[in-house]
Amino acid sequence: MIIAAVFLLGAVSFAQTKVGFIDSQLILQQLPLAIKAQGDLDALTNMWSAHIDSLTKELQDDYTNYQKNAKTYDKAKLESEQKRLVTKQQVIDDYKKVKFGQPNGEIYKKNDEIFGPVKKQIYQAIQDVAKSENMQFIFDKAGDAILLYGDPTFDVTYKVLDKLKTSK
Repeated sequence: MIIAAVFLLGAVSFAQTKVGFIDSQLILQQLPLAIKAQGDLDALTNMWSAHIDSLTKELQDDYTNYQKNAKTYDKAKLESEQKRLVTKQQVIDDYKKVKFGQPNGEIYKKNDEIFGPVKKQIYQAIQDVAKSENMQFIFDKAGDAILLYGDPTFDVTYKVLDKLKTSK
């Protein structure tokens, strides 16, 4: 009897809980501020990748030149060229680590810097929609929280987008 009462109380309490969900991927694809932020991050990544490609091409050319001329080098020149090639490779590896290394690579810092204001604005819009819709929970079906099913009537993605677009 007590178990049934606890179960009934839990069911009533859950029935009063209003839940919604969003699709953060959709929001990020449609929100102009997020699109611009992603473009800025992509431009930075492309610039760094182009520099890496340039350094790698230069190293490959130097290595090809080394292979062609190695037989004509004396021992000192051979060692000098080998050290130079190893140093160039190390420069490339260090650059990659500084720019793209986890978790302290510059790309991760730039991502936080560029997307920080976007995330703040999105979270504020989610909170505003949750309050206006009297929702206690909003899940992200594109995030780490697993949403196995979501009734479309509880999808507040477009309400959040509308809130973001009108709160400029």
